[in-house]
Amino acid sequence: MNRILRAQDSQTFGQMLRDERKALGKTQDDVAAAVGTRRQTIADLEGGRNVGSHIVFAVLAALGKMVAITDARPDLETIRAMVGEANA
Repeated sequence: MNRILRAQDSQTFGQMLRDERKALGKTQDDVAAAVGTRRQTIADLEGGRNVGSHIVFAVLAALGKMVAITDARPDLETIRAMVGEANA
């Protein structure tokens, strides 16, 4: 089942990435090696600190994730779909 996770700030986004990385059984070193960057850069991203957007996209790819742009104020149909998906 696909989960829809939402973040509207860098701290939440970083925590979401950390949770996904851990759920996949990967270390910060594993992700850093896959991306071609330092472990500290991954720690910075997970801590909500500023890193380049190219790093963000590379980390998402390394975790098998992608970005979807959604309206922060969903309409009634979207809310129904989200609730229906959660109850399925």
